[in-house]
Amino acid sequence: MKLFRFLKPYIPSIVAVFFLTFFQAISELYLPTLMSDIVDNGIVNGDTDYILTVGGQMLVIALLGMVCAVFSSLLSSRASSGFGKLLRGKVFTRVESFSLQEFERFGTASLITRTTNDITQLQHVVMMMMRMMLRAPMMCIGGIIMAVSKDPELSLGIFVAIPLLVMVILLVSRKGMPLFRAMQLKLDRLNLVLRERLTGIRVIRAFNRTDYEKRRFNEANRDLTDTAVRVNKIMALLMPAMSLILNYTIIAIIWFGSIRIDHGHMQVGDLMAFIQYVGMIMFSMLMLSMIFVMIPRASVSAARISEVLETECSIKDPLYTGGSGAGACAGTRTAAQTTAQTDHAVQSMSASGQGTPVVGAGAAPEKPGFVRFDNVTFCYPGAEKPAVSSVSFCAKPGEVTAIIGGTGSGKSTLLKLLLRFYDVGSGRILIDNQDIREMPIQALRAKIGYVPQQSVLFTGTIAENLRYGKEDASTEEIKRAIEIAQADEFVSQMPDGIDSFIEQGGINVSGGQKQRLSIARALIKKPEIYLFDDCFSALDFKTDARLRKAIKKETASSTMIIVAQRVSTVIDADQIVVLDEGKVVGTGKHRELLEKCRVYREIVSSQMSLEELA
Repeated sequence: MKLFRFLKPYIPSIVAVFFLTFFQAISELYLPTLMSDIVDNGIVNGDTDYILTVGGQMLVIALLGMVCAVFSSLLSSRASSGFGKLLRGKVFTRVESFSLQEFERFGTASLITRTTNDITQLQHVVMMMMRMMLRAPMMCIGGIIMAVSKDPELSLGIFVAIPLLVMVILLVSRKGMPLFRAMQLKLDRLNLVLRERLTGIRVIRAFNRTDYEKRRFNEANRDLTDTAVRVNKIMALLMPAMSLILNYTIIAIIWFGSIRIDHGHMQVGDLMAFIQYVGMIMFSMLMLSMIFVMIPRASVSAARISEVLETECSIKDPLYTGGSGAGACAGTRTAAQTTAQTDHAVQSMSASGQGTPVVGAGAAPEKPGFVRFDNVTFCYPGAEKPAVSSVSFCAKPGEVTAIIGGTGSGKSTLLKLLLRFYDVGSGRILIDNQDIREMPIQALRAKIGYVPQQSVLFTGTIAENLRYGKEDASTEEIKRAIEIAQADEFVSQMPDGIDSFIEQGGINVSGGQKQRLSIARALIKKPEIYLFDDCFSALDFKTDARLRKAIKKETASSTMIIVAQRVSTVIDADQIVVLDEGKVVGTGKHRELLEKCRVYREIVSSQMSLEELA
């Protein structure tokens, strides 16, 4: 397995386990010989002193073997746990570097299963391999050598039994492997259904779909259970088959051994030792079979984890110049890979139906945060047509640029492209005349304060949530951001103020309160560019107006891009970009667009009365 390279830090522990296991196996192999001597030389001759002397040696050797076993178990547990910890960290870091495209490809439920269940399977196998896979061959080979040394002719029975055991193990493993792979996929499905039910519990209850979701969960649960039962039925054959072979082998040894004792070719103590060695050989095969039972499932888990670690990120970060490794989106995107456009494209005109020129095209930015969309086209993976097509406009520092359009017109997509959640299909996006694909991703996102359409709060205090925007933010800065975001009215009423606890998913605050805290989180960052993705929708008109007025003062020198559905939110913007089916159909101020843009007039007339329009 390629994943075994993550065991490199634990090589000293593995080597120590190897030697400890070796000495443990030697001690266990030597004990039957001493017992044989006690029977043949001590008990037969009635020599008590000999029995006590050899018995004392057996106790010392058994004690040493026990010490070796304890320390080998301790070291193997530490190494396997450390391996699991390291692997989980690598997978988590790798997943953190994924673009939204990779997230959608794997699915959240599958990534959770791979990070938890699959790595746990591998961790258990590593521990079993260190404790058993080293010991079992030693015991098997050593047992065969000692058994042959006691009686070569009687040892023929062992060489008949071992091939039978190997055949049983291989047959069971071959049948179980596909089912283990199916089990992991069905576990993904079960996690997906469970996660959807837990996160969507309000909608499920509101629409009285509880029974339907129960049936859906039961189907996924039954499917997994049926597969698990089939696997266990196959694996259940292993132990009885091995026990049957072991018992018949011992019966044969006792039968033929008694005959050899009658003929004087063997002593009673040697037969007792021989039976013990046969038991050791069979037990070592049993240990190997347990490993082979776990390996098929672990190999499936290993393949799933390797798939995550080896997945190439679709978003390339120019900060990294080497090949892609676990945990980093590496690689340099050349100019030919990103865009074939030349410098004259800076002077390009927008491709809107109105033929509106790119506002500020070609002008050098006077302040940082100058954003330009230059003939941008993007299509989601698997989609039939582009989400946005030939979009061109500029957003200047100190101005508010609003984007409005119908549902599915591509408004939020533009913000995702600016944040490099996805890369443009053609065209380019520039900040301060630099293509964002040529900027380190961290540097790009450090320039941006983003408030998503769906407000997300994390478990912790209000202050901890706001410090996502700025780690070292002072209490005064936090309170100031809360005040600007119009959140002080409810935060001040909470028992602990900014130290009040936010439950998982922000369930103890309303939708509007979550939106305002999300806005405060972006404000505290004080970035060059603000992106507000329809984040005023849960606010009443009065709060919306106060909030926009306060934000405008706070962000006077920054670039502000607002995506909105409400006309009242964008009416005072310095520039309004109107989208329709992914294309720019109008750019200008409110009054200008009312006169020249049909789509904008339709949006406005659907929301405002004739008196308001006048």
